[in-house]
Order: sequence, then C-alpha cells, then structure tokens
Amino acid sequence: MRYTIEGGSLPAVIIQLDPGEKILSEVGGRTWARGPIRTETKAEGGAGKALGRMFMGESLFMSVYTAEDAAEIAFSSSFPGRIVARVLQPGESIVCQKRAFLCASYGVELAIHFQKKLGAGLVGGEGFIMQRITGPGIVFLEVDGYCQEYDLRPGERLVCDTGVLAIMDATCTMDVQVVRGAKNVLLGGEGLFDTVITGPGKVFLQTMTIPKLAGQMIPYLPFKKE
Repeated sequence: MRYTIEGGSLPAVIIQLDPGEKILSEVGGRTWARGPIRTETKAEGGAGKALGRMFMGESLFMSVYTAEDAAEIAFSSSFPGRIVARVLQPGESIVCQKRAFLCASYGVELAIHFQKKLGAGLVGGEGFIMQRITGPGIVFLEVDGYCQEYDLRPGERLVCDTGVLAIMDATCTMDVQVVRGAKNVLLGGEGLFDTVITGPGKVFLQTMTIPKLAGQMIPYLPFKKE
C-alpha cells in the first residue's frame, strides 16, 4: 500500500492498492476510486463493536474496499484541516475524538473508549465517549484547522481549551480542571474548564473545530424577525 496526502487545507488521502489489499472506512466514506475495487458493507467486529460505533456517533456498519487488481482509492476530509497518518504496531492504540477516523488498512480495530473520569468526559469538550483505534496497520485521521503535535514526557502536562484535543496516544491521560479565580472566569474569556493531558505520549491538537466555527458565525447570521 502506498499513499499521498494532497490538497492543502482541504486534503484527501490517495491510496494505491495492490491486488488483494483492503481499506476500511465509514459507510460511503470513499470520495473516488479508479480501477477494479469491490465494496462490501459489514458490521466489523460483530454486534458489540458495531453498537459501540453507533454510540460514538459513527455508522453501525463499515465499508470494506478490496482491490481486485492494481487500483486507486481516495478519501477526503469533511472540514478544512489536516489528515494525519499513524502507523500502529500490533496492540498499539491511540485515542481520538469521535469524528476523527477517516479510513484504515484492514485489520485495524475501532472500539468505543470511555473517559475514566466522568467529569473529563462531561465538561472536557472531547466528550465522555471517544474512539480507541488499535493496530496493527495504518490509520488516517482528520484534524480540524491547524494541527500542532507534542511529544509529552512522563508526567508532563499540557493544558488547552476544551475541544482542542484531537488525538493522543493511549499512554496519555486526559482530565479537566476548573479555571481558578472568579475574575479569570468572568473576564478572561477562556471558559470555566480547561483540558489537561498528561504524558507520556504523542498528542495532536486542533485550532478550529466545527462547534467553534459555528459559534463564530452566529453573530453574522441573518435571523428572521417575527
């Protein structure tokens, strides 16, 4: 399998498949294809994992694309940003926001991931339910806006706004903390809670999420007066 990521801020991953190679995505995730590719719709991982994907806001079924000869298939992002490629070793896992998954080589497993601390999920902006993706294989993930990467040392903490965390290694932990000081809360404009990620592991942050963009646009939308 060979791939390129093209398109600047509206990227697509273009994958060259050899005969017999397979790609897994959400149902209808393919943007275009060239060459003989067979498409199958499956409940990958059985009923339990399919229901877990439904709770994550993803489709109950997955599409499996198999190259019957040399072929090309492409998947595009749904929002301006970046496509991140991660090669996962057997048993290696990452945790990401629910809508980050774009596609992966066949054999990569998707599962539901609950935040261990309820508060982190309810007010952390990333949601109580996230995705856990486990190798072996390569996975392609969507990050909204500009993507900043950090390699955190053991015990090193990274504090960010809620909703900014896109992807982290499963070795990292996520929690929330209350912004201290009434003046900071009322006048600081940063919100009541911060997300705290603790290493060791790699972290990917995003600068512009869909909810944030929607909030920025509200003052400029025309509202019909009754």
